[in-house]
Amino acid sequence: MKDRTLVAEALGSAEPMERLRLCGWIRTRRDLSGFSFLELNDGSCLANMQCLVDHGTGAHEALGQAGTGAAVSVEGELVASPGKGQRWEVRVRELEVFGQADPETYPLQKKRHSDEFLRTIAHLRVRTNKYGACFRIRSEAAAAIHEFFRARSFVWVHTPVLTGSDCEGAGEMFRVTTEVGGQDGTGREFFNRRCHLTVSGQLEAEALAMGLGRVYTFGPTFRAENSNTPRHAAEFWMIEPEVAFADLADVMDLGEGLVCHVLEHVLSRCEADLRLFDEYVDKGLVGRLKEMLERPFARVDYAEAIRILEAGGKAFVYPVAFGMDLQTEHERYLAEEHFKRPVAVYDFPEEIKAFYMRGNDDGRTVAAMDILAPRIGELVGGSQREERMDRLEARLRKAGQDPENYWWYLDLRRYGSVPHAGFGMGFERLLMLLTGIANIRDVIPFPRTPGSLDF
Repeated sequence: MKDRTLVAEALGSAEPMERLRLCGWIRTRRDLSGFSFLELNDGSCLANMQCLVDHGTGAHEALGQAGTGAAVSVEGELVASPGKGQRWEVRVRELEVFGQADPETYPLQKKRHSDEFLRTIAHLRVRTNKYGACFRIRSEAAAAIHEFFRARSFVWVHTPVLTGSDCEGAGEMFRVTTEVGGQDGTGREFFNRRCHLTVSGQLEAEALAMGLGRVYTFGPTFRAENSNTPRHAAEFWMIEPEVAFADLADVMDLGEGLVCHVLEHVLSRCEADLRLFDEYVDKGLVGRLKEMLERPFARVDYAEAIRILEAGGKAFVYPVAFGMDLQTEHERYLAEEHFKRPVAVYDFPEEIKAFYMRGNDDGRTVAAMDILAPRIGELVGGSQREERMDRLEARLRKAGQDPENYWWYLDLRRYGSVPHAGFGMGFERLLMLLTGIANIRDVIPFPRTPGSLDF
């Protein structure tokens, strides 16, 4: 490890190196008269390092029959390459094979594989150009999210994965069942009550914001929605900031700022990886991402959004009517065709939103917002939270929830309540925006979807 050089570092070297050591996997091997060319990749960047192994040397003898997929270490000299399209190559002096890959059964060959096929070998697909680039972008996007919140004095908090509360009130939660004692079937629940995997860390984040001021969570969440659409997964990651002494306008600004910051970061740090997606996955991707940064996001209230949809003359699968929840086709029309940029829709009817959203003075709508993005639809969903005790209790009962189950959440309104607001952003949907990948299964290393729990 100490003397190992990454391929990305070697390719970016300003001058030749007399000695370096690279470790990686052989992408291709070409045997010519007197020498062999290896294309070596270690996952640090999109490009491969060309390594030249002279025949008749100890390095060539050690190479043996190792080919595509084999893991090797090479040591040698970094020299200027006479070939086109590459600045450097390695003249190999020593070589070690760590692990062979049987050419008859190794499933990744030098050709384009379909996404459907690669999902069946999710444990190996990261070695392809597309998925290596995707997961490097995922890493950079995550780093940018933490960078954004740290620069604004947010505290990163960790909320429970196991919960007894239904945050969304939709009942689409995975139940966790473990009995203790009573092997004859008379055992009790481990927690003495029903336990589920969380669909959101919001409620706990609100509690932490009531003492820390500005907090955010960034972790896995789970939804037992039996949906096999390209936009839904059973396990996904969420970014959920909560801000005390804030209102809806504050978190609309925060959501827009976060999206723009991540876009800027990835555009500057992942240029080569983004070019791959622009060329092979979604033509014009980079240009569209840059365009999103050129103008502020549009903002429109729900009632006006419905009027725009009704006047657009488009035949939607789901007819437009006031009081309906916007469908993906409506969201994309607003962002792609009408505003031609991301748009925040706010002040939704109370009936279609969760119990914790603050009621507006009109008695019909709540201070909620969704940020809609071209080609994605809803990217961010948030609200000002209901800080008034009596209003929150009434909303809980109306939603069919027992206020007693939320005693601690109500305490936040009982002791030093303040206006506060927050949102949730689906990390995988953000990655779909950044890469142009159309299926959420392809931006998660090991997707969990209905009927699928492999790997």
